[in-house]
Amino acid sequence: MTEKTLLPSLPVRGVTPVTGADLSRRGFLRLGGSGLVASWFLNSPAAAWAATSAAVTPKGTARNVIFIFLPGAPSQVDTWDLKEGAWTPSDFAPTSFGSGLRFPAGLMPNLANRVSDLAFVRSLKAGALVHQLSQSWIQIARNPVRATGANVPSIGSVAALEFEKQRGPNDVLPAFLALNMQTGLNDEGYFPAFCAPLAIQPTPTGLPALKHPDGSTLVNRWKDLQELDAALRNGQPLGKDAADAAAFYNQAKLLVDTPEVNALFTYSDADAARYGSTTFGNGCLVAKQALAGGRGTRFVMISLTGWDGHASIYSKSAREELGQGSLYSSLAQLDVALATLMGDLKAAPGKTAGKTLFDETLILVAGEFGRTAGALNSQGGRDHFEIYSAVFAGGGIKGGQAIGATDATGATITDSGVTGRTELRAEDLACTLYSALGIDWTTKRHDDPLGRGFEYVQDAGAGVYAPIDRLFG
Repeated sequence: MTEKTLLPSLPVRGVTPVTGADLSRRGFLRLGGSGLVASWFLNSPAAAWAATSAAVTPKGTARNVIFIFLPGAPSQVDTWDLKEGAWTPSDFAPTSFGSGLRFPAGLMPNLANRVSDLAFVRSLKAGALVHQLSQSWIQIARNPVRATGANVPSIGSVAALEFEKQRGPNDVLPAFLALNMQTGLNDEGYFPAFCAPLAIQPTPTGLPALKHPDGSTLVNRWKDLQELDAALRNGQPLGKDAADAAAFYNQAKLLVDTPEVNALFTYSDADAARYGSTTFGNGCLVAKQALAGGRGTRFVMISLTGWDGHASIYSKSAREELGQGSLYSSLAQLDVALATLMGDLKAAPGKTAGKTLFDETLILVAGEFGRTAGALNSQGGRDHFEIYSAVFAGGGIKGGQAIGATDATGATITDSGVTGRTELRAEDLACTLYSALGIDWTTKRHDDPLGRGFEYVQDAGAGVYAPIDRLFG
């Protein structure tokens, strides 16, 4: 094992006069009415702990990640690993795109035009078939019911921690942004609160909470605050948690003093229409603007629900609240918004000369598990199934390929696509994201609250899980 660069550590736990225990872990507040989670402001001035790794070489092909999460579990055999049979509606219009790729062009006409940019991983196997459990699993890259599960940071929070040492004075936004994630979002776990996701629901007006209601009087109040207790705010005379609270105020004030960042979260009706005028489309639009704005956001998670298709999966009038997850309605949203997002990323300049934002941004599209293969069930739907697929694009990914294979109906994995493996797991997806971002996926930190050591990906240091390198060509 080799020593890795020192990373920021978690603050020492304690009690604050504001919120009590665990201020550093769960954050400070939610700004009323806007859904803006401000806990990420709580940077810790604590000394760093060393971390060890297995001395691997990350790809480093991407600066950013957009993780499009499809909770509810879409049917892989009707989408990314299309299996055709008597059950297949004719308007799916299955189309060949070379190299054995068959794609439902009728369901996703816009993405069909971008198959050459998409890479399909078809040999994934879920560790559980319970929605909440598997939704956490894919976000934290391990079984969440293990002893350390409650304290495990999400993938986005790990990225935020790693990005911290790269941040500059213009990076006033959090590294980790979560859009449309009303429920089921994993947070920073035991990591410092600046690693927490900034969770918002996009609106045309952006983030109105960034405008302080007291206007210019805030300047005088801020000055008075500094004059009254500067001695208690500097040097940590009241301990770690008080210092964290002071850091919160300082960084929150910085954001309020940078009102131009709100432009990254606002959009017109015309902008929204290009993305489909849907909640998901608005999330994709804001994700693109946040990354293009270059004010600190580097990892974006966007949620699109409506995939729990136990019944009426092919019905164009299915109702999600009745357990009917129509592929037509859900894929119509995904198709327009994702294709538009990819096009806009390609049109935007990247940080590096000669590269586009698409070149620098890895996109992952995945749910938590799959759907039963073959004919539909008695309710015209598909039930929970362990085999599923994921899609990658951008960020150095070689498009137009499928990795792994299943049998004629999609019931069993016949080829994992990776030598020595019979199947791939959510942990391998996490390794792939980390590798693309230049992060050592075998890192093991030694500052976890249980003293067991925290691996970015459980068992990756032992070689159990690894990046899917074939994705990069």
